[in-house]
Amino acid sequence: MIAFPKLIREKIEYRFDPLTNAQVRINPARARRLKQAAASADELARLVKASRQTCPFCPERVEKDTPRFPQNIAEEGRIRVGESLIFPNRHPFGEGHAVGIISNEHFLNLDQFRPEIIENSLLAAGQYILSAHSQNSEARYPVYLWNHLPPSAGSIIHPHVQILLEREPTPQQQRLIESSLDYFEKEGRNYWADLVEAEKRAGERFIFGDESISVISSFAPCGFNEFCFIFHGISSLAQLEGRQRATFSLHLSRVLKAYHQMGVGSFNLATLSGAVDQKQAQFYWMSAKLISRPYPRGIYTNDSGPMERMQGVWVVDTLPEELARQIRLALDSRSS
Repeated sequence: MIAFPKLIREKIEYRFDPLTNAQVRINPARARRLKQAAASADELARLVKASRQTCPFCPERVEKDTPRFPQNIAEEGRIRVGESLIFPNRHPFGEGHAVGIISNEHFLNLDQFRPEIIENSLLAAGQYILSAHSQNSEARYPVYLWNHLPPSAGSIIHPHVQILLEREPTPQQQRLIESSLDYFEKEGRNYWADLVEAEKRAGERFIFGDESISVISSFAPCGFNEFCFIFHGISSLAQLEGRQRATFSLHLSRVLKAYHQMGVGSFNLATLSGAVDQKQAQFYWMSAKLISRPYPRGIYTNDSGPMERMQGVWVVDTLPEELARQIRLALDSRSS
């Protein structure tokens, strides 16, 4: 049975991830502390307008301003599905690093990401991953990253994602895969299936679930307002198909709308995938993490500092149970 370990010291909750034992500290009172910077919609509007003038990802410039794949990766030089367009990253930070434009629109707010454009982005990313792997069998571990706006480390305003295909898993991918295998060998069961059932029983953090996807507010988050999407029965991004892709896209779109309702303006999304050429779903299910980032403005209070960057401990100010309650209310209000 999965435990959700925590202890309270001086009104601060110390929580420990049920799989990896990673520590997070939660103090909701920190949300009320003085922050000497304020959000400005006008400032964001000015940034969007100014960046539109030279954006390399906008339709009138993308053909001449972005590079092409060799023909053995993409016959036309780029991979297009609907408005999604994938091409090599000029300034990579990993192996097999590609960029995927999500929309023809230069700027979309969080309530404007339609499920179909997310689904097309994932479909195009899957095509790229399989094509790149077919040319280099050692490139096995895919990563799908989404940095929306500068507070998320996005350097370009135009909505886009990063796709990598690397020989080794990232440290977090490896940690989760190894810990999941340890759990399977000790318990004889899949940790992720057990986690879904435990969260359903607890009822505090569970948002949505069907036979293909579950969405929970993470018990021990590694970022603000964190959600975990758990993909039932698949271990790799390359195995994401049809209904599961559509379901994920629909519920990611719904959560982004709820984020917008909460006043969130920027976010990060990352998949945690197993290898392309291994089916490990017996003990490991792929997941994706979504976290909010500070509202875009010239000067803002960052959501990570020395504890996160140098001590490996996340300090957050929202209880996951309260986040789940807020999101359920926001989703219910939009569907009524």
